[in-house]
Amino acid sequence: MAYWLFKSEPSTWSWDDQVAKGDAGEEWDGVRNYQARNFMREMKLGDRGFFYHSQKEKAVVGIVEVCAECHPDSTTDDDRWECVDIKAVKPVATPVTLADIKDNPRLEDMVLVNNSRLSVQPVTEAEWKAVCEMAGIDP
Repeated sequence: MAYWLFKSEPSTWSWDDQVAKGDAGEEWDGVRNYQARNFMREMKLGDRGFFYHSQKEKAVVGIVEVCAECHPDSTTDDDRWECVDIKAVKPVATPVTLADIKDNPRLEDMVLVNNSRLSVQPVTEAEWKAVCEMAGIDP
């Protein structure tokens, strides 16, 4: 299993919106960055991810799971853009802010710390465990 982080502006698509989609999940559409798209091409069913609220909140607020592998993004006719579908698994007990992540020396190499603009990014197993601990959930 691989681990990922999915960033969303809560005013556009929030954790509550994701939860409302249930087990069917939702396309992680609208990504127009080649590196982020390429990460989605690597994803497999069952991979887990952090759901991260960007903008003002800047915090990991939930855990999601890839429920459909990479396919054409339905929001465009441009065949360069693809996406995965994700479903909500559970909220975190304690949101983990970007400031918390930056303050943790175990996370100094995390992509979120070094490339905070990337909307879809990989998370190492060690980073996954560290953030889960900080969030008060069992990794």
